[in-house]
Amino acid sequence: MLIDSHCHLDYYTPAELPDVIARATAAGVGQLVTIGTTIAQSQRLPALIEGYDNLWCTVGVHPHHAAEAPIPTPEFLAELTQHPRVIGIGESGLDYFYDKAPRDIQADNFRAHIRGARLAGVPLAIHARDADDDIATILRQERARGGHFDFLLHCFSSTRALAEAAMELDGYFSLSGILTFPKSSDLREIALDIPLDRLLVETDAPYLAPVPFRGKRNEPAWVAHTAKRLAELRGMTPEAMAELTTANFRRLFRKAA
Repeated sequence: MLIDSHCHLDYYTPAELPDVIARATAAGVGQLVTIGTTIAQSQRLPALIEGYDNLWCTVGVHPHHAAEAPIPTPEFLAELTQHPRVIGIGESGLDYFYDKAPRDIQADNFRAHIRGARLAGVPLAIHARDADDDIATILRQERARGGHFDFLLHCFSSTRALAEAAMELDGYFSLSGILTFPKSSDLREIALDIPLDRLLVETDAPYLAPVPFRGKRNEPAWVAHTAKRLAELRGMTPEAMAELTTANFRRLFRKAA
């Protein structure tokens, strides 16, 4: 069984969603995690997935939305994770490519999410784009300040320097359809060096469809193509990679085990 560790199911219409989930199940994708991007949206996700035993969600504020409302406190974020279907916090982090929120506000928002994840004892899904140095700095500072917290670099496509910093801090890595893109040779080289017990797969659907569907609207069923490419890179069968990434997911997202 495969698990899509990061998708956005609320981006599909209510009429589309049952078929999207059915196609994922038919493709061997047994569980899906739909991701929070604002507090208001996060609070709606448990109701969206109600009735599906194989769906989970996270709660958080994406860096794009960090300046749209007051930054949530760590305590508030931790309280949201008390819902049984909420298994993590995020996605949160830094995005200097679009810079939709001032960078100091992004950083304060990111730190609040780290502290909330530590307080709740759940992992943090991190969005990192063109901000690798600051992501690494904040991760190290927060670890030194408050101790261990679990985190996942979602849709990892960053530099080797950030990968090495995350590995030093026992972070996990979720690889998306970007791994299959012809020009992603640097990412594939990094993927060869990530410890096997730290690898997950995701779609980030409806974005970033893998080869051979690149350019189309992505969906969770297609995480199998990313997992197959990762298996080829690491000299494993697709079945072994599915078993590995599922075990890693369950170790990280303990509430979904």
